[in-house]
Amino acid sequence: MKSLADQLREKMVKPVEKGNGVQPNADEDIQKKAKRKADKIIESTILKALVAYDNSDNKSMVHIRFDKQTVDVMNKFKMATNVDVTKFVAFAVKHFFDTYPEIKTIIKQFIQNTDL
Repeated sequence: MKSLADQLREKMVKPVEKGNGVQPNADEDIQKKAKRKADKIIESTILKALVAYDNSDNKSMVHIRFDKQTVDVMNKFKMATNVDVTKFVAFAVKHFFDTYPEIKTIIKQFIQNTDL
């Protein structure tokens, strides 16, 4: 087994790329591969909507708990699509409320029936 330092030394010693005389940049290669991978994955409308979803202005935090299997799936989803789990959960909750507006009605009725 090679240590991380040995692996890095090997990457630094790699021969230069043909044509331009520049050593290949590992970060650029990884980004290109990730982009090609993402291009193949983004075929469903829900995934396109999730990638386009902007949660940058969301400031409120909620502590939630998931079972281990769900967390594993969400982490694998993050690795597969490069979509953050926080963005995934925020989108899922918003989509859930938009898909089932009767939940908002139930909440409104509860608030109206509650005496303050």
